[in-house]
Amino acid sequence: MASGFDFFERDLRVATAGMEPEEIDQAVAAFARQELRRVIAEGVASPVYERYVNGVHGAPEVAFRAPGQILYEFTNWPLVIRFALDELQKRSPRRSGRFASSFIVISSGRIVTDYRAIAAGAEVIIANFQPYTRKAETGLLKKPKRYVFDGTKRMLNARFNGVFRAETRFLNIGSGVHPEIPYILKGNVRIRAAAQNDRSSTFRAGRATLASRKDTATGQPLTYPAIVINSAT
Repeated sequence: MASGFDFFERDLRVATAGMEPEEIDQAVAAFARQELRRVIAEGVASPVYERYVNGVHGAPEVAFRAPGQILYEFTNWPLVIRFALDELQKRSPRRSGRFASSFIVISSGRIVTDYRAIAAGAEVIIANFQPYTRKAETGLLKKPKRYVFDGTKRMLNARFNGVFRAETRFLNIGSGVHPEIPYILKGNVRIRAAAQNDRSSTFRAGRATLASRKDTATGQPLTYPAIVINSAT
């Protein structure tokens, strides 16, 4: 919320009729505090913010003097990230709870736990370091397909439309970010039969099985499903 005197004048025009200048200043300050509490309570804005009153950083609302300005600059990364983590955990496999507790937040190539310290224009990545994270996302676990990341992306874009933009990607995450990343794929290559009809390019080429995907081959690092979030502005 960035609200100057013009905004308050429209909302308080009737209420301030006949008031003395000092009374108007007090009414504007009270309205600013009321709106601040409302937008935080409704989840529209983060409880972490910087306040400027008549251009003075950190000054209290009661220092307002017309025709000045009360400006709140919200640090919304904590709000967005906690919303994403809550949704990811709701969608996680729940047999042991290990997966739900294994999400990590990455910015500038390192894990971040103080979300307030993330710069406004930074890119934020949320992934899960468990080696079966790809199976959880693609439905290869013995569970219904949950769309853990992709479903959360849709919820984020609906909730923060126009402010933040979220995408689902499968990422190569290098070593040094987390001790269990990257996981190197093991086991036998899975052979998948091709459709035996003319609509299949594999069948038309005379092959009975699909070519193995490089990103699922034994010895390759796991590509991690992740949500990538950027400011939409």
